[in-house]
Amino acid sequence: MKILVTGGAGFIGSNVVDAYTGAGHEVVVVDNLYSGKRENLNPKARFYLMDIRSGEVGKLFEHERPDCVNHHAAQMSVPASVQDPVFDADVNVRGFLNVLEAARRCGTKKVIFISSGGAVYGDAREYPTGETYSPQPLSPYGITKAVSEQYLFFYNHQYGLDYTVLRYANVYGPRQIPHGEAGVVAIFMDRLINAKPCTLYHYADEPRGMTRDYCLVEDVARANLLALDKGSRGAYNIGTGVATHTAELFDSIYEAIKRRVKDLPPELKTPARAQARPGDLKRSCLNIGRAKEELGWLPGANLREGLELTLKWRLKK
Repeated sequence: MKILVTGGAGFIGSNVVDAYTGAGHEVVVVDNLYSGKRENLNPKARFYLMDIRSGEVGKLFEHERPDCVNHHAAQMSVPASVQDPVFDADVNVRGFLNVLEAARRCGTKKVIFISSGGAVYGDAREYPTGETYSPQPLSPYGITKAVSEQYLFFYNHQYGLDYTVLRYANVYGPRQIPHGEAGVVAIFMDRLINAKPCTLYHYADEPRGMTRDYCLVEDVARANLLALDKGSRGAYNIGTGVATHTAELFDSIYEAIKRRVKDLPPELKTPARAQARPGDLKRSCLNIGRAKEELGWLPGANLREGLELTLKWRLKK
């Protein structure tokens, strides 16, 4: 199968590209390298340096004619979306529509769209949160993801374009950059390795910080493989179903680094505290039962194992 991966030089997208090429698929990568990196590119994939908002996207689709589009390209930061919602919508909605129109015109059969299991649901009353929960996004980023899912429904209804939505939990692992809320694992690791203090964001009524569902990128890539021929017209939570406070995450990372880094200053063990930022959710954890039943997917690594694997990669950089 020929698969076009937008954002295929990014942290998650490049891991997905590796999984696709490893399974024998022909892969085309589109990335503007705004946050992606050339060193992440898989040599087996054809690379086009291109913004998804560009008018050249349609020509690229006509030339390559992919069977499937895997859409990872996005403005991914919740705080940044609050600061500049216009740019967020320009990339995440207008850019996605540009891709959908190109896919429709050239006869692409399916779109795998990457949504957010935290940002779309908001501070959900159902916890862990299932896919049937009505979206109540509390940030422009979450709004753009929810709107994009509605566009997929329209394109399927109007043009027969098949799709699968993967609603990610907080993904971490090798190649993650310390950028935005989703990069908290990378932020903590980078700062501690470089003997710099960390900051723990929290709400006044929860000093341990916010809770999140952390899923290793290798497991996420496997879900993208399964979605190639499963999950038609469905939305699936991709996480672990395990909620972790930010303080717990920090302690686990600190102890893992302490075992490997000599002379780690003891004062770094206690992070600074700061009030939650605009758009931050108090808690997020995903019910992954549907992915298990319909995709045949389950996470393979727990948080401790995933952090060890991630730290091993970071120390070899």
